[in-house]
Amino acid sequence: MILFFAPHTCSLASHIALEHAGAMYEIRKVDFASSEQRSEEYMQVNPKGRVPALVTDAGILTETPAILAYIAQAYPEAELAPLDDPFEFARVQSFNSYLCSTVHVAHAHRQRGTRWADDPAALEAMKKKVPQAVGDAFRLIDEELLRGPWVMGDRYGICDMYLFTLAQWLEADGVSPDTLPRVAEHRERMAQDPAVRRAIDAELTA
Repeated sequence: MILFFAPHTCSLASHIALEHAGAMYEIRKVDFASSEQRSEEYMQVNPKGRVPALVTDAGILTETPAILAYIAQAYPEAELAPLDDPFEFARVQSFNSYLCSTVHVAHAHRQRGTRWADDPAALEAMKKKVPQAVGDAFRLIDEELLRGPWVMGDRYGICDMYLFTLAQWLEADGVSPDTLPRVAEHRERMAQDPAVRRAIDAELTA
C-alpha cells in the first residue's frame, strides 16, 4: 500500500494505524508549500486535492474515518476496533465522524477560511471564532465522549490515533490543554507510543 501524506495534517492518524497494524506500506509526501496537492499527478490519485489518500490493491481510499476503518478491518489481528460488536463499532464510527465533520472543520476555519468565504472581514471573523468552536468541541470530548483511559474505554484503537492527531493543533487554535485534563493526558500518553513516534519521525524526515 501507499499512503500519501503531508506533515502536520490529519494523515498522521492513518499513518499511525498502519504502523500499529504491522502493514506493509510506503509513504509519499505531498508538498503543500508548492501546492503539490493540486498538481495534475496528485489529482489523479485524489481529485479532492487533499490528504490522506491510501492506495490499496482494491483501489484508492480517501477520508480519514474510511481509511481507519479499512485498516482496522483489513488487519483484525491488530484489534484496532471492536469488529465483533456492531454497536461498539458504530460508536467508533460515530466518534471519528465527529472529529472529521465538526472538530477538523472548526480548526480549518483558521487557515482554510477561503473554502467558505472571500470577504476579508468574514475570514477574520472565522479566525476569531476558532478558539471557541474548537474549544467547545474538545470540551465535549473531554467531559462526555472520552470514556477513558482510551476513547472507547479500556480498548486502544483507531479513535485514539485520530484524536491524538487533531489534539496536536490545540495550542495553534488558541485552546489551552490545561482546560482539557483528560484530552491532555491522553495526548501525552499517545506521544510516548513507539508506533506514534515512528510515524511522526518518518513524516518529519521524508
